[in-house]
Amino acid sequence: MMFNRNDPVLKEQRRGLRRNQTDAEKAFWSKVRAKQFYGIKFFRQYSIGPYILDFYCPTLKLAVELDGGQHTEKQNQEYDTARTEYLTTQGIKVVRFWNNEVLCNIDGVLEKITPPAPPLNLRGGNSSSS
Repeated sequence: MMFNRNDPVLKEQRRGLRRNQTDAEKAFWSKVRAKQFYGIKFFRQYSIGPYILDFYCPTLKLAVELDGGQHTEKQNQEYDTARTEYLTTQGIKVVRFWNNEVLCNIDGVLEKITPPAPPLNLRGGNSSSS
């Protein structure tokens, strides 16, 4: 059976990644865990298909990837490109931030992923009619 999400084959790898978070991952997680960010649920080290995402928000269909210097290497860039293309075909938007950006400007990072405001309810609601 093929698992598209949180494949049991990747379970131990996901656990290991959660136990060995980078400082940037710890900082980001401290701001989005337990629905602290606009009441939206985020998961860390969540797998979709063959890939383990740093953070995933199913409500926004958003993957947040925090990258260190190794992501500047050509081989890793090619892997990241293939991964982003795969996730895009699954309807998931991928945003990437450098670790130092998260550590130095967490509020700016969070601002970039802030969900859009819901549309105003033009029918009904609290407006009174004459």
